[in-house]
Amino acid sequence: MASESSFDVVSKVDRQEVDNALNQAVKEIQQRYDFKNVGASIAWSGEKIVMAANSAERVLAILDVFETKLIKRGISLKSLDVGEREPKPSGKEYRLEALIKEGLSSEIAKKIGKLVRDEGPKGVKSTITGDEVRVSAKSRDDLQEVIALLKGADLDAALQFTNYR
Repeated sequence: MASESSFDVVSKVDRQEVDNALNQAVKEIQQRYDFKNVGASIAWSGEKIVMAANSAERVLAILDVFETKLIKRGISLKSLDVGEREPKPSGKEYRLEALIKEGLSSEIAKKIGKLVRDEGPKGVKSTITGDEVRVSAKSRDDLQEVIALLKGADLDAALQFTNYR
């Protein structure tokens, strides 16, 4: 009798890596000539990351620097939620706020379940528990196929595959 193999689909972000990327962005902003005397800054504000400068273009340039640092640290940009990319005027400066998304929303978890059911191999089951999805099957090859399917799918979340047994 073959036992079932399984893995979990999660969306987690290493906060330390985000912090490191933010610190690298701060250093680059302090050193770059085009950011001199424009009040350019990027910092944590509670759970949000706040970018500020004296013009909307400079704020978008700060966002670009931060995104580059995230990519170099291996963090998917799907986990960065900027909202609409339009800096808002706040007094004499422009601000833009971003959030780091963690956990699968119920909507994305349902999409994953539907994708596995519709396009995955026969005999593969998916179960939604909280903010993760457990996928199980008798064959490990089927699970590998599901991982490839999910990696190729255009979902609005950075997916990781854990607890592969």
